[in-house]
Amino acid sequence: MTVVTQVRLETTKVYRAILQAFKDGKKGICLEGGTYSSKTYSALQALITIASSSPYGIDINVVCDTVPHLKGGAIRDFFRIMDESPDTSRYYIKTDRIYAPGDWKGAISFLSADNEKALGMRREILYINEADTLSWETAKQLISRTEVFTILDWNPRSRFWAHEYFVEDPQWAYDHSTYTDALDVIPKSKADEILSLGRKDPNYQNVYVLGLMGKIEGLVHPSFDQVDMLPGEPDCYGLDFGALGDPTVLTAHVIKGDHLYSRELFYIYDAEITNQKISMHMRATSVNPHKPIYPDPDEPKSATELRQLGWYVGETVKGKGSVEFGIKAVNNYYQHWTKDSLNCIKEQKNYSYIKRRDPATGEEYFSDDTTHVWSHGMDSRRYAVASHTPQTLGRQIRPTKYGIRGMVVVR
Repeated sequence: MTVVTQVRLETTKVYRAILQAFKDGKKGICLEGGTYSSKTYSALQALITIASSSPYGIDINVVCDTVPHLKGGAIRDFFRIMDESPDTSRYYIKTDRIYAPGDWKGAISFLSADNEKALGMRREILYINEADTLSWETAKQLISRTEVFTILDWNPRSRFWAHEYFVEDPQWAYDHSTYTDALDVIPKSKADEILSLGRKDPNYQNVYVLGLMGKIEGLVHPSFDQVDMLPGEPDCYGLDFGALGDPTVLTAHVIKGDHLYSRELFYIYDAEITNQKISMHMRATSVNPHKPIYPDPDEPKSATELRQLGWYVGETVKGKGSVEFGIKAVNNYYQHWTKDSLNCIKEQKNYSYIKRRDPATGEEYFSDDTTHVWSHGMDSRRYAVASHTPQTLGRQIRPTKYGIRGMVVVR
């Protein structure tokens, strides 16, 4: 007996725009818009509709820049739509990341753009999620090997190859969306949060709330690349405590010459998180208790409690000028994030100095203030790098009956 796969879809106008472009025989569609406007969900819903109703075999590829990005984004959302799990679905070949129920003529494969196999394959339909993260050379190879239809989506952080080649091409469709197009499918609390963040950050307002073309000017850390893993055991860790809706973030760091390698270990939204819970998460992520953790210096009581729980908590640089010092310390290195550090990568792409206007002259300038919403992983890394200087490398732990109570210099 054939089991029929049925999915109930709550859709938005973005979903309808994709299917209309496909029906009209367009070469593809560009989905440009703000955060939570349903671009990814709608694209996946449309692909499910096409794959499940196609009368002939159809090969569909969903592509992101890296495998962690796939797993944390498109694959996660796909299985939420299907109300299944990638670990238990009988239709999903997890090793190859292919979804193919018996009652579908089509199959959906999830591929990373850093995989040569993805570049060389041919397909009927292509979906590039967050297209602006791919180079034009990579995108060109993918699109040129797509026979029928291509979907591109992105937040309009700045102009990139899609604007030059496809946005105004009459053979392509274009759809602009914001969170207001998805109010029926996102929680009201999320819409309120988006509006609140927009009021605090003009660039966030343009790019993520209004879905308008922006340019992330005044980036604090403008350059970095991605690596598969840290090149060895961490030298130190940075910890930013969460509060009032902010995440608690722990990052690990390896310093090799003038290269800084960093990894996000956890990024937790929990307004009631305790230091005991933080300790549990650190054990779960295999933090080395003999390597220093540099926490937010404005939380001395939490630092003391973590020491009493047995962790090596170092003295974090603080005081007047410490933020600027820490930013410069990070920017002294060539910076690398592991590919699974999804939240911190997004932060670094958006972490910028805030523009102010001189009341006397009316001229705009970049202040020393930075965008808070994108600061948590960046602060965590800053605490570690600024504090773990060559002068601290000769320091050792002084044990007490409670665990660790700071560091002493060995003379």
